[in-house]
Amino acid sequence: MGHLNAEKKWVFPLVISSLVCVFILATSFNMGLVSSVNTINSIFSLFRSRALTNQTIPSFAEAKVTQGPSPPPRPPIPKFAYLISGSRGDLEKLWRTLHALYHPWNYYIVHLDLESPPEERLELASRVEKHPIFTKVGNVYMNEKANMVTYRGPTMVANTLHACAILLKKQKDWDWFINLSASDYPLVTQDDLLYTFSDLKRGLNFMEHTRFRLESDSQGNAFDRRSWTL
Repeated sequence: MGHLNAEKKWVFPLVISSLVCVFILATSFNMGLVSSVNTINSIFSLFRSRALTNQTIPSFAEAKVTQGPSPPPRPPIPKFAYLISGSRGDLEKLWRTLHALYHPWNYYIVHLDLESPPEERLELASRVEKHPIFTKVGNVYMNEKANMVTYRGPTMVANTLHACAILLKKQKDWDWFINLSASDYPLVTQDDLLYTFSDLKRGLNFMEHTRFRLESDSQGNAFDRRSWTL
C-alpha cells in the first residue's frame, strides 16, 4: 500500500510537467509559423512593388515624350486666278493649255481676241458651257467680249484688267493672278505650285514697273511711257 501511494504522488506532477511542455512547444511553433508567414508576405510584397515600379516607368517616360510642343499649323492653301488668252487659230492650243492648268481649287477665265473668227469664239464658249467638270465645279469663265489685243501695247494691259474685273465679280478669294497665252504650257503640276506658294506671304507681288518718263514721237508730241514687267 505504501508503494502505491508513493507512485500516485509522482503521477500528478508528471502530468502537469507534460502539459506545460506541450504548451511551450505549441506556443513556439505558432510564433515560428507567424514569423514565417510574415517573412513570405514581405518577400511577395517586395516583388509586387518592383513589378509595379517597372510597369509605371515606361508609361511615365512615354508621357514625358508626348508632352512636347505641337508643330505650328500650316498656312491655308492659296488660290490662283488664270487668264488664258489667244488669237486667230489658237482655239485648240488654248483648250489644251486650259486642261493642263486646270485644278478645282483655282479659277480660270479664257479669251479669244477680236482677230479670232466668231466661229472659234462660239466654239470655245460652247465647250466651256458643256464640259461636265467645268459645269459642276463652276470655276471656268469666258470673257465673251472680244477685245482688241496688240503685242506689247496698252490693249494687252486693258484686256488683263478686264479679266481681273470679271473674276473679282465672280469670286474674290483668290490670291494671285497669272496671265498666260494659249502657247504657254506648265512645267509643274498645280498641286506642286499650290504647295510651294503656301508658305509665301499673300501680299507678295511679282509685278514691277519703271519710273515715269516722258518721250516724244517723230512729230514732237510728248507722251507718257511706262513699262511693266512680270
